[in-house]
Amino acid sequence: MKITVDVDCTPEEARTFLGLPDVKPMQDALLQQVQDRMTATLGAMDPETMIKTWLPAGVQGMEQLQKMFWAQFAGAGRRKE
Repeated sequence: MKITVDVDCTPEEARTFLGLPDVKPMQDALLQQVQDRMTATLGAMDPETMIKTWLPAGVQGMEQLQKMFWAQFAGAGRRKE
């Protein structure tokens, strides 16, 4: 025997029926704080500072990355499967 029950309700109705709290106001407040912090951080960083943060060694870092890729490609060509 198989019984199927379909419930048609909104998430808010389901939450109320199950006695769960409404967390939307708290979620909105936290998301606003995250957005404010991200905006402040991005506004304070100029492009040069961002590049230095992401690529601390500059050209040397790029050369090392290039060497690493070439070593991986060379190693993949030698593998026997």
